[in-house]
Amino acid sequence: MTEKLTAENILPDLTEAERERARRVESVLPAIAAAAESADIDAALPEGHIKLLGDAGLLGLVVPEEFGGLGGGLRDLAATTYALGTVCGSTALAFFFHCSSSSRGMLPLAALDAGLYSDDEAPEVRAFAEKVLHLMGTEKKAIGNFASEAVKASNANVLIRTTASRTDGGWFLNGEKSFGCLSGSADYYLVTARREDVEGLDALTLFLVPRDTVGARSRSPWVGLGMRASDNNGLVMENAFVPDELALAVPGGFSRATTMSRGSWVGNQIAIASIYAGIAQGVWGFALNRVMNAKFADTGKPIASSPMHQVMIGEAETHLAEAHLWLRRQIDLEASDPPILPKKEVVQSWKLAKGAITEHAHEVAMIAFKMCGTSGALMSNEIGRAVRDTAMGLVQAFPAERGKLDLAKMIVEDEGYAGLTTTDSFKKPGA
Repeated sequence: MTEKLTAENILPDLTEAERERARRVESVLPAIAAAAESADIDAALPEGHIKLLGDAGLLGLVVPEEFGGLGGGLRDLAATTYALGTVCGSTALAFFFHCSSSSRGMLPLAALDAGLYSDDEAPEVRAFAEKVLHLMGTEKKAIGNFASEAVKASNANVLIRTTASRTDGGWFLNGEKSFGCLSGSADYYLVTARREDVEGLDALTLFLVPRDTVGARSRSPWVGLGMRASDNNGLVMENAFVPDELALAVPGGFSRATTMSRGSWVGNQIAIASIYAGIAQGVWGFALNRVMNAKFADTGKPIASSPMHQVMIGEAETHLAEAHLWLRRQIDLEASDPPILPKKEVVQSWKLAKGAITEHAHEVAMIAFKMCGTSGALMSNEIGRAVRDTAMGLVQAFPAERGKLDLAKMIVEDEGYAGLTTTDSFKKPGA
């Protein structure tokens, strides 16, 4: 009988090609698990992890084979972040932010095929898209994806205030990114900015900023509650020069590309939620093994046999199953070919799925905490990391409460919801 892969907890119908990619993931799990505790204590992604993932070909997991990648899709990405999450949530999150950069290559290429760019625009769009994909696939470079900023808007997940100003041969970037993994450890930073000479969403532009660019630096260390080893320190840019060949500055070029996404904004967000489901799976396996192997001194029976523990076991299994069901449903909605539902309904489902998955995952972690008692409640062991890491899932991207409100607006007011906006997109006319 074929050994069950971690990915099969959520995708029992893996194709043979997906199984082969999943085996590559299994090959790196022991080393990542061995470093998880020290990584959390040090609050830094272990130095060897990027090379480990690159040597396994996983930096190009979702990059087409023609660009040196493994040719995986959303199912592979969600399965991989889930599997990595079972051993180290921080590594899984950093890996996701690298892989999410691929959308800045894949979506523009899809938009080109759909005829969304003029003949004059197409060469710049194609060159940038292919550059992103070759860096990830052929060159095995790590890319940190930086969009989020500390400022917020009521009508979008992310408000972009970072500016791009034209200069000879390229652009000067100025701004501060508050969230984005691989600060200081990625080879390139993929930065979303707004052109100062363009208004509205058409101003959104993309830039590849080499790590050693003068004027680009990590912010002060981020001392987070959880996901501490994801190198999530943010990015400060002060007149950071980026040459034209590392820019996609066609007005409206990025916003047109996002229309090709199957899910919300640029898609692939379900792979973030997969991380938290994976963390829940990992900590539950740890807790259940602990209480099954610990014995009562008077009866010799497993501690798991007590009525209290059996109630908690039933509750945790229910939460874990529901997290998996929500996860699998959303993966199917975003990856099935042909599509099961229209995009609007897929986005509505995502608004509920994200909160449901992360809340169920946190409940599993809390039950594991109670199951293992005081002796298991250590800061950086599997229990301590899972409680803290899954708590981050409750707020990352948006809390469940926000997702429900967004869904209600979409249903009642037929209101859409943007992933990105710019400072001047919500200015009153004439302001």
